[in-house]
Amino acid sequence: MGTQKLPPALNTVPESFVQFALADKLINLGRANSLWPLTFGIACCAIEMMATGAARFDLSRFGAEVFRPSPRQSDVMIVAGTISKKMMPGIKTLYDQMPEPKWVIALGNCAISGGPFVYEGQYGIVEGADQFLPVDVYIPGCPPRPEALIEGIIELEHKITGWRRWPKVEPQWLDEPKFPNTP
Repeated sequence: MGTQKLPPALNTVPESFVQFALADKLINLGRANSLWPLTFGIACCAIEMMATGAARFDLSRFGAEVFRPSPRQSDVMIVAGTISKKMMPGIKTLYDQMPEPKWVIALGNCAISGGPFVYEGQYGIVEGADQFLPVDVYIPGCPPRPEALIEGIIELEHKITGWRRWPKVEPQWLDEPKFPNTP
């Protein structure tokens, strides 16, 4: 450890006295591996969210199995379903009651863009949770499979810590068509 140019009385203070980078990495690793989602389902995507927490998909492998009943005990809000304009203030209140740091996952097409309920002249549906919440991870699908929610939670862990639990698999497409007669 080196020393910085400090007044004579403080010459022996090491540089790393105020550096918390290693502690921050360790704290973020703990946060990423113990995400506590809010028990909050609005529509049919909530069924898939419940299935993700069940034994077949076992969300507890990733430290996110504790669905909390109170926003004051959770750090991840999974917006799962269609958001009506009448429900929007309540969702915002729940988000505001969550302690920092907090994250939002938009689960399903309705939470991302309003889904099939958006059409010209509609007046009751919010066209995406990102209209009033800072969404961190988008998970498309109608409804998305439980595997997609698990991948979204892994993506959120990656966003928190800066590294992935497993390497991301990129699809390898063939340059040639499978069938010779296809253009």
